[in-house]
Amino acid sequence: MRRILLVMAALVLAGSGMHAGVLTVNIILTQPFANANPGDIVPFDATVSAPLTNSGPVYLNADTYNIDNPLSLDDSPFGGFPLFLNPGDAPEQTLFDVIVPAGTPDGLYTGYFEIDGGAGGDVNIYDAYLGSATFNVQVSESASVPEPSTLVLLAAGLTLLALGRRKSA
Repeated sequence: MRRILLVMAALVLAGSGMHAGVLTVNIILTQPFANANPGDIVPFDATVSAPLTNSGPVYLNADTYNIDNPLSLDDSPFGGFPLFLNPGDAPEQTLFDVIVPAGTPDGLYTGYFEIDGGAGGDVNIYDAYLGSATFNVQVSESASVPEPSTLVLLAAGLTLLALGRRKSA
């Protein structure tokens, strides 16, 4: 009886030391910094990779994000990523879009994007944090630059004015 209890205790202790492998994803934004004008929609492309150290497929089920007001974020491009990634998978595409409303004051706006999901084939796991990335958007009202044809017309007009003055003098 004592031997059975010792064996059972050893199995319980051995089992408690084992845990499921930690699953993560790496989110690498192609350009984590963007310049924008009021009224722009700025796409952020990313490579979302599942490290080879993952113990199995990781399911990409949800996202969480935050961005400074008055900017907003459209996460619908995230829906184009695969539902799960096997270790070593690394798809690259647009992850989200940042919308800069008209009239947005100049300044630096920051945000983050997080992917949540899980493992074990349970596509209903939404709460497990998998990875995140931060990004910045510099908003500045661009000064209008005259088109080259406008400069040519201006030069021609000034030349004609100068020639007209010479003839009248």
